[in-house]
This record gives sequence, structure tokens and C-alpha cells, in this order.
Amino acid sequence: MLQRIRRAFLQQFMQHIPRQESQAVAKRTSARPLPYAASPAWYATALAAVALCASVQAQAADAVRVNLAWLPQGSTGGILLAQSKGYYREAGLDVSVMRGYGGQRTVNEVDGGLFEFGYGDPVSVMLNRAHGGHAVMVGAINTRWPGAMCYLERPGFKVNSLKDLSGLTLGGGGASPVQNIMPAWLKQNGLAPDAIKTVRLDPAVINTALLQKRIDLSECWEGASLPVQAALAKRAGQQLGRVFYRDFGLDMMGNGLVTTDTFVAQHPDVVKRFVAATYRGYALMRSHPQEAADAIAAQFPVLDKTILLQQIVETNGLISDDPTDHKTGWLRPARMESTAAFVSRAFGTGAKVKAADLYTNRFVE
Repeated sequence: MLQRIRRAFLQQFMQHIPRQESQAVAKRTSARPLPYAASPAWYATALAAVALCASVQAQAADAVRVNLAWLPQGSTGGILLAQSKGYYREAGLDVSVMRGYGGQRTVNEVDGGLFEFGYGDPVSVMLNRAHGGHAVMVGAINTRWPGAMCYLERPGFKVNSLKDLSGLTLGGGGASPVQNIMPAWLKQNGLAPDAIKTVRLDPAVINTALLQKRIDLSECWEGASLPVQAALAKRAGQQLGRVFYRDFGLDMMGNGLVTTDTFVAQHPDVVKRFVAATYRGYALMRSHPQEAADAIAAQFPVLDKTILLQQIVETNGLISDDPTDHKTGWLRPARMESTAAFVSRAFGTGAKVKAADLYTNRFVE
């Protein structure tokens, strides 16, 4: 490659020096150094070429593709900021950020080599590995499970315990983990697995179905769809209530940065730089949430900035739920053990995958 660049530069030199001198240069460069009598213009061109050659080498960056798992939003704001603020570029990375179509699909696409990194969750990683995949988490964003059930508040209805939700219908995405999590979680809380009925819906209609009262409860996610549903309810003159799974015994790790065992083994330096630059984006989001919202909205003008800011605020609360001696992104071993145990029960994966297989903290220590 460098040889071709040099030949191209030499051809450019010839266009900037007299014809006779050009012929002399062409004859002599194949046998001995260039003549000291070359013109000042030739030297200027040569120096510029050398500088450009060095610049080309310095600018060579590692190409990386990132899957957001859904549309651009506050939960993935650190990734969006790292790109828009040039943090990835400064880390020697040429990053392409693309929308996704759900956590499980995202993790499988990363495992399949369509993306180097993705925004994924431990449930999807564990299911991927249970079916022979090699996805792995390399950093946490939501250090607690962000899932919740949302409902429209109404007179006389108050949730004091899960029994108050018995007999209601929950609408969730067809491929959402909530379809399996719900029965196991209810059983863990001493209720019948079908105490809350789940129905599979296209994710695009969940919000509307709740507002139209075709379902009693909706799948919602802190830092993502929850602020959207709250805003839509407010516009309709309603108030949104929510019940977090974690408030009733679900001690699970949430979403984070996902890649593969193979990529970690073959490109550890790329992983290290990507993780560091990404958390630099999240650091900006935490210290200056309004600035972060403005920057992301400038990239994606169709986003509602009020909703985006609320997503950012909620994500900031999830990214570090207690003081720790470790860097941002540390995946807590005890919580990963709890996550693996629950997923094994909920999805029937048995002992195929151990908690230690799901993640590595080597890039966030």
C-alpha cells in the first residue's frame, strides 16, 4: 500500500517540475538519490508529500461497527456522544453506528460478525451462548435491570403488592425476554406463573395499545421506552404508573457493551479503546445531561429533546447504582451470578452456561 502511495506522489512531483528536470529525475531515481540541484519547487512538493504520507499512516483507523439494539435514544447516548464529539476518532477508531431491532437480534448479529459491538443484555448473551454462540459483555451501562411494567393510573387503583396486578394483561414485544421473565418472576414472588397474562405485540403498537386500554400493563424500560410512554400518557391527559421488577426481587444486571470472545482474543487493544471512548461519552452525559441531549438531538433532529433528556437522566441513575472502587462499566460478579441463575430458571438453559462465561471485567478494572 505504502509503495503505491509513494509511486503516486512521485507522479505528482513530475507534474510540478520542468520537463527536462522531470526526465532526469525519472532516470536517476531508479539508480541513485535525487540530484542536489533540484529546484526549490521540487523540494517544497517533496516535503508536502512526505508530510501527507505520514498523515495517511497516522490517520489509519480501525473500522468498527456498532449496533444500538433499537433507535437512537438516551440509553445509548454515550455511544452517540463518543461518535459526535470525536472520542472514537481520537482513540484511532472509525466507528459506524447503526440502529438495531431488539436486544436478542443485536447480540446474535454481533456474534455472527455483522457488527463488532452492540448494546446488549445478559439474558440475550446467555441465550446466545446456550445455543453455541460466543457473545460476551465487556462493560455495563445499566448496572440494574431497567425493566418495568407501566400502567395508566386511575382512581381506586393502587399497587401495594404484586397481588394487586393479578388478572391483568401485560403487552410485550414478541421477542422480548419479558415473555419468559414474567412467569418465573411471579413464581419467585409466590404467585402463579400466569397470575399476569402476557400477550405478544409488535413493539411499535405497545404504547398505543396501553393508551387505548387494550392492555392493562405495558412492557417499559427505564432510560428508553418509559419516558416515551410517560410523555404520551401526559399528552392524553393521563398519568403513567410503573412497577419495577427489581423492586420485587429481580436482582439482575442490565444492558451493556457486547462483543465476542473471538474479537476480544484477536483485537484486545481495539476493545480497550472502544470501551474507554464509549465511557468517556457516558461521563459527559452524566456531568452535562443537557449538553448531551442537545448534542444528540443535533445529530437526530427528529428526537423529542424533552423525552431524550429524561432518558439520559434515567440512564445516568442506572449506570452506577452504588460507590465502587472500579471504573464505570464494572460488571458486579454477585449480580451476574444472580442473573445467570434466574435466566437458567426462566429459560430452562440448565447448567449449559456459567455466569463467568457471560462477561469480562478486564477492560473496566
